[in-house]
Amino acid sequence: MIDAPGIAFQVLQSVFVVLAAPLLMGWANQCRAWLQNRSAPSILLPYYTLAKLFHKDVVIARNASALFRVTPYVVFGCMWLAAGIVPVLATDLPFAPAADIIALVGVFALARVFSALAAMDIGTAFGGLGARREMLIGFLAEPAMLMILFTAAFISGSTQLNTIVETLAYREFAIYPSLAFAAVAFLMVLLAENARIPIDNPTTHLELTMIHEAMILEYSARHLALIEWAVAIKLFAYMSIGIALFLPWGIAEAGNWGALPLAFAALAAKLALAGAGLALLETL
Repeated sequence: MIDAPGIAFQVLQSVFVVLAAPLLMGWANQCRAWLQNRSAPSILLPYYTLAKLFHKDVVIARNASALFRVTPYVVFGCMWLAAGIVPVLATDLPFAPAADIIALVGVFALARVFSALAAMDIGTAFGGLGARREMLIGFLAEPAMLMILFTAAFISGSTQLNTIVETLAYREFAIYPSLAFAAVAFLMVLLAENARIPIDNPTTHLELTMIHEAMILEYSARHLALIEWAVAIKLFAYMSIGIALFLPWGIAEAGNWGALPLAFAALAAKLALAGAGLALLETL
């Protein structure tokens, strides 16, 4: 039997993730400006930037292959898929079985490989430099991410993220020292995977110190907009994974649609605190 309400809510959650991701990025940038005693940009600035880029004409190098053209769509799709299947508002949604922690890390890895290949496709020095650095970070961060997720999987007895969340949120409260160490490691992985300070600086203009930005120097217009949007979705996805693993309380149980308003409010509060905390870490 088709679970029409569940599918509808799954689609609604996926759309919410895509639309809210730039808002989270704008909130983090605004908090960082406040902490640095600067005039803060509008929290809606990422939306204005995306709209401006989508209205520009694409400029592509003559020697660019089809890989270079298709990569922004692949990266955006991977990030949307990863963020859409993570249980952020409710558990046991129709696509919950797809949220296997190993597959989730694989989706992020697929986007990284496409980005690195596209950066080297044009043949520019900075693209190759950024691609090599990005792959090095992935080589170090992906095994750490798997170990973090396996820590939670051992507690719940499953690699399904949905089961892990239900176990940690609704089982009798217990203190797991291993999760405390995993949370510290996850914070380091989040900073590395999302090109945040001190691993990378997303606002830098120095080519020799760029990692992620060096890979997208040749992109423009809608292609650049999709990549920037994917970056925001990836940050949202990683914060959602962190919330699901270490602060799962407040998420609605399966079938309890009446708890969704509370789950939405809890998620908004957690993301606001996470964005402010990220800005604080980057300012210290």
